[in-house]
Amino acid sequence: MQFKDYYETLGVAKDATQADIKKAFRKLARVHHPDVNKERDKKTAEAKFKEINEAYEVLSDPEKRKKYDTLGADWERGGAQQPPPNWQDFAQRGAGRAGGPGGGEFHFGGTGFSDFFETFFGGRGGGGGRSPFTQFDPDDGTSGFGTPSRGQDVEADIMVTLDEAINGSKRQVSLRRSEAGRLETYNVTIPAGVHEGQRIRLAGQGGKSGRGGKAGDLYLNVRFAQHPDFRVEGHDLLHEHDLSPWTAVLGGEVRVPTLEGHAKLKIPPGTQNGQRFRLKQRGLHQTGGTRGDLYVVVSIDVPATINDEQRKLWEKLAELG
Repeated sequence: MQFKDYYETLGVAKDATQADIKKAFRKLARVHHPDVNKERDKKTAEAKFKEINEAYEVLSDPEKRKKYDTLGADWERGGAQQPPPNWQDFAQRGAGRAGGPGGGEFHFGGTGFSDFFETFFGGRGGGGGRSPFTQFDPDDGTSGFGTPSRGQDVEADIMVTLDEAINGSKRQVSLRRSEAGRLETYNVTIPAGVHEGQRIRLAGQGGKSGRGGKAGDLYLNVRFAQHPDFRVEGHDLLHEHDLSPWTAVLGGEVRVPTLEGHAKLKIPPGTQNGQRFRLKQRGLHQTGGTRGDLYVVVSIDVPATINDEQRKLWEKLAELG
């Protein structure tokens, strides 16, 4: 398992603020996110974005970042970044082995998460919550009179982009079982309209029964990838848009991103900082075939520097009150 330097991935210092981390993620995501830059080589862009998304997932979460910083507090030695001391010991304790029928370690590929993330931030290493790669005992209905017990179900998180959530996709997910050693590959359909936390079931692809019973199932737990332009709130999307002061005062028209491209938004005169504008049916799918909404939240973008002519105009405005 390879150690991940998330600060290096985002190109920020270890003392970077949350604003710095968010800015770095957005800048990189606009280059590599498969939903945003569709002209880049798809495989290369997807691989790079998975690294960026994973780094942002950890560093943007105060609890995960604190855990990561504690883990790697002493990794910088001699001017070079090295894995922190004893991190492999943490990893071995975190990975563990599931007991019971069909027990063993499971390693996945194509889900969008690395082994390093699984171990330290997916729950196996004591990070809280359910592991992205874990097993659990099903209610197999054994009678207690020699009925073969069912194999354990296996569960893994899968990273899904918002474009996939809207349009659906097909993905290849690989699974290597420690007891078998061979690599198994599955073609997985991400259905259009999938939502955060939804479970995709692959029947009979979980843990094997040690007593001749049925195999368990494989469940893929949907987690939405971070997006540079949108934040997900239920079935709605939130977009933060910088607005020039003159447009806020005088009104006008701006272009805002949507999942289907750009849309025109009318800004009324006298728009206030933090004001929300609603674009109906531009969010994610809801039950019943409808979609949530896209909310555009404007932030008045005050220029950091102005020239002499602009200064005179602003001073004139100040005089007029």
